[in-house]
Amino acid sequence: MLRVPAPSTDLRAAFDAIRAELDVPLAFPAEVLAAAEEAVRAPLPARDLTDVPFFTIDPPGSMDLDQAMALERDGDGHRVQYAIADVPAFVALGSPLDAEARRRGVTIYAPDGRTPLHPPVLSEDAASLLPDRERPAFVWDLRLDGRGVVTSATVARARVRSRARHDYASVQATLDAGGAPEELVLLREIGERRIALERERGGAELPMPAQEIEEHDGRYALVYRPQVPVEDHNAQISLMTGSAAAQLMLDGGIGILRTMPPPAEEAVGQLRRQARALGVAWPDGVAHGAFLRSLDLARPEHVAIVHAARRLFRGAAYTAFDGTAPTGDDARHAGVAAPYAHVTAPLRRLVDRFGLLVCAALCAGEPVPEDLRAALPLLPDLMRAADRRASSVERACLDAVEAAVLAPRAGETFRGVVVGRDDRGAQVQLHDPAVVAPLEGDVQLGDELDVRLVEADVARRVVRFAAA
Repeated sequence: MLRVPAPSTDLRAAFDAIRAELDVPLAFPAEVLAAAEEAVRAPLPARDLTDVPFFTIDPPGSMDLDQAMALERDGDGHRVQYAIADVPAFVALGSPLDAEARRRGVTIYAPDGRTPLHPPVLSEDAASLLPDRERPAFVWDLRLDGRGVVTSATVARARVRSRARHDYASVQATLDAGGAPEELVLLREIGERRIALERERGGAELPMPAQEIEEHDGRYALVYRPQVPVEDHNAQISLMTGSAAAQLMLDGGIGILRTMPPPAEEAVGQLRRQARALGVAWPDGVAHGAFLRSLDLARPEHVAIVHAARRLFRGAAYTAFDGTAPTGDDARHAGVAAPYAHVTAPLRRLVDRFGLLVCAALCAGEPVPEDLRAALPLLPDLMRAADRRASSVERACLDAVEAAVLAPRAGETFRGVVVGRDDRGAQVQLHDPAVVAPLEGDVQLGDELDVRLVEADVARRVVRFAAA
């Protein structure tokens, strides 16, 4: 970790410039705020599940809580009740809130704050599954057999009340220490079963070390934050629900999927050759997903492979359909190795609201409303633009903070590993601070070496190193 002393005027100016440059919507229009204040008066659903012991797991300080879960044993399997914030209860199709959400697409995160998808009176209060408050939700009821396979899945609206609020680090510490509450033990058990199924299907995830910006008392820090196991277990609940939603949509002949094509054989072959060149064993017959899960991010040559593997995870998109459902690879997400839909983060992502409404209608045996049908084909373009803007903001802010962290240290030498090399040059990942930047010099992928800081310019968001 290396912190920027109190954020300088030039760094704050860089964040503002990034938002302006990328046309990030800032303040909500007055009519949208007025509509949000009116929407909080929406009545709660008649179906009462407030006696179900739901709990949440989120980063510390989060207020926009999309998901809460309740877990129990069911024979040799499990029952998962998964409550998702009922944003449509507040954001009606065709309303000013709906129009503004379509303009924004996603919540955008920057070091000095976030630009929410919905007004905070909804996203951080009335629609958020905060503890000890009755909230409307779409409640998924998922039954799992002894291997973790979903045997039935339904979703319907209900009122819920979360009983406990957890964060990843404290949950992991409790599990590691032993004596954790049954609900957390069940989460680990279900998560491990679902991970095993993912491996059987040939699923894959990219275990990139998270390069994050943290803010503490007006100072910014760059850190590599490794994922703790409970984050993977928690993610498996969401992935399982997304897969169940996708199957409902496919069976019903209407919906919107999150899809990604399988990696080209040539790309997998190239990664195998890079692993061999770096001296990392990749046994024959082991799929790329299982191989990536086996890597140790404490080893520089393994880090280089993970960075190189990014090319296997390209082409993610949204696929809307009505009438004729996609089939084969057109209906699948290669990372999940199954059909998949985004339905678990409606407070922070536009498309989830529509997927939830479609699934609830299909489960109830009701026709999908015409205004909802009309919106589905518009969503892929809206989400593509929103995701592109959000990722551009995150990368630009990271570049600016990297430059601010390093600016006082021009000419110093750092230890790093070469994690990328192509026609444009090489990239180095420093051990400390958590920086990834262009590197000049005759170097090879996986080299661990000393590098000298040549330039760090906050306004231009540029950092350059040379092999020492």
